[in-house]
Parts: sequence; C-alpha cells; structure tokens
Amino acid sequence: MTQDSQGHLLTPMDREVPQRMARLRELGLGETPDQEFDQFARDLAQTTGAPFAMVNFIDEERQYFAGLHVGPTQANSALADSAPSVEPDRMMPRDHGYCPHVVARRLPLVLDDVCDYPRFAGNPVVDKIGIRSYLGAPLIDRTGTTLGTICVVDREVRPWGRPGLELIKERAAELIDLVHRREGRAE
Repeated sequence: MTQDSQGHLLTPMDREVPQRMARLRELGLGETPDQEFDQFARDLAQTTGAPFAMVNFIDEERQYFAGLHVGPTQANSALADSAPSVEPDRMMPRDHGYCPHVVARRLPLVLDDVCDYPRFAGNPVVDKIGIRSYLGAPLIDRTGTTLGTICVVDREVRPWGRPGLELIKERAAELIDLVHRREGRAE
C-alpha cells in the first residue's frame, strides 16, 4: 500500500493477489502481449473515442497490459502543448494509475476528471502521462477471482457518465467470456 505526501492512498490493499496470481498462471495470462487483447483494446478505444485502452493484469509489483492500444495524440488540444509526451507502455508500476483501485474494490470506476478527486489527482500518471480521465471495470472470472481490468484513459476531461459505466461493464463481461472460451478450448 503506497500513500502520497498528503496521505492519499495511491495503491489500495489487495488481499486477492495470491489467488489472482495462481489463476493467471493457470490461464496463461499476464506475461506476454496478446493479439486478441490488443484488438479488443483497439475496438474499445474506437467505441469510446479515447486515445488509450488497455486489458490489464495486475500482480503484487506491477501492471501488465496484455492488450494495449495507443492512438494518435490530440495535436489540436489545449493540453497537447503542456501534456507530457510519455505514452503508456506494456508495464507500469502497481502504484501508477487507477486499475489497482478497480481490482481491490471489485467495482467499475468512472473519473470524468481525475483532478476533481484529491485521492486520484496525485497519481503519477497525471504528471507522467498527462491522464485526465479514466473509465475502467474489473475482470472477475467464474472462480470469483478478479484477474485485472479493462480501461480507457484520455488526456482530456471526458463526460463518461452512466453510458460510459454501462459500456465498460458490458465490455468487461465480453472479455471474460473470451477468456472462458479460451480456457474451454485448452481443456
């Protein structure tokens, strides 16, 4: 569990790590890029109009984006001149971003503007990548284990609202169905 200088929780307590790690190993997920997950992330980004989308698996130390879409940056944006030029990579420390909160809470998270929430505004992705909005949902498989998340992020404030919440929940269910179909084929 990591806190910032104001005592805000950057990385929530995650008691499910041992079960998650065992289940991810069993499924063969979270260690390598996956073309189907990359396509899923690309489709998710296109559906939401967000420049970044991920299929994220989280362990005790890091996050791994087995599915990643990094779209073109918004060159005409007022933020483009002041936003950092760093793009998301396949791996990120566990105390960066908002997906660890989604995994620990086992609930979707909608942040139209991360700066509206002191607990989230101090996250390193705000300064390093320029993230301003987040929409994510947990990937809870049939064993009840939270494997990770799907999410979209933007360097612009986005009014995700209820439609965004419903969309991200539906898409998380689709991805879990894909994981279960793969598992069935492997057996």
